Amino acid sequence: MAIFFDHKPTISFEFFPPKTAKGWELLNERIGQLETLHPSFVSVTYGAAGSMRQNTHELVERLLRTTDLCPVPHLTCMGHTREDIDRILDRYRDAGVRSILALRGDSGDVGLEGRIGEFEYAADLVDHLRRYSDAHRLDWSIGVAGFPEGHPDTPNALVGMDHLKAKIDAGADWMCTQLFFDNGRFHDWRERCELAGIDIPILAGIMPVTSRSGLRRMADLAAGTVFPAALLRALDRADVDDDEAIVEIGVHWATEQCRDLLDQEVEGIHFYTLNKSDATLRIHRSLGVRSAMQLRGA
Repeated sequence: MAIFFDHKPTISFEFFPPKTAKGWELLNERIGQLETLHPSFVSVTYGAAGSMRQNTHELVERLLRTTDLCPVPHLTCMGHTREDIDRILDRYRDAGVRSILALRGDSGDVGLEGRIGEFEYAADLVDHLRRYSDAHRLDWSIGVAGFPEGHPDTPNALVGMDHLKAKIDAGADWMCTQLFFDNGRFHDWRERCELAGIDIPILAGIMPVTSRSGLRRMADLAAGTVFPAALLRALDRADVDDDEAIVEIGVHWATEQCRDLLDQEVEGIHFYTLNKSDATLRIHRSLGVRSAMQLRGA
């Protein structure tokens, strides 16, 4: 098990590799701000295309070289052969990566030569990662994604739980959920995971609303996500041009989500930051959560 589970709850953040020099400059600033919170780890999203894939590798390696953060790269398998995946794993092994978040990826992803790939499901990738880790005596920690409100490709909730259990049985050590706004759905889903025999740590994915347009992007990003009526009413009460009010509402809602999750002894909270820091910093301060590094006396 990765060191970031030595103390719970874990607090972690997600970054994505920028496409422009300006984007890298802003990200470096955000990393510096969020590093002061001593997160348990930071995840780095993955692009299946060649240039975005390279940016992911570079960001992971930069974090390892220049910060005290523990980077956890995303790795999607759609469009990749086993040889493709092994080359990436070799690079991460040499860089000192200790944990990977294994994902299937979009069904439309193909490899650089138009290949569909050799991995049909995320469970297949998890199995390959576990075999690779064992063969190289790495003791890697493998994370997977969870979907409290259902996976968009699997409308049958019972089948969806079977797919999730297959990832755990293949060797997953922990799980991070898709973003959600209704804690009731998360708590019910977590109970269903327990009934299915899933007993690995589950991290709750939180993304605060910071703009009206961002709300719609979230709906596209996380298909099937429910936006509670109480949240929508609060947003409707704000003036159309009052951007600060939207941020206040979003931060307040996410903070109350996190308070409830911590009261219900969630094993961790994972913030989808969109490479921004202001909202996350405000939520973190109001929660008063001590980091794993602080608990270890670092």
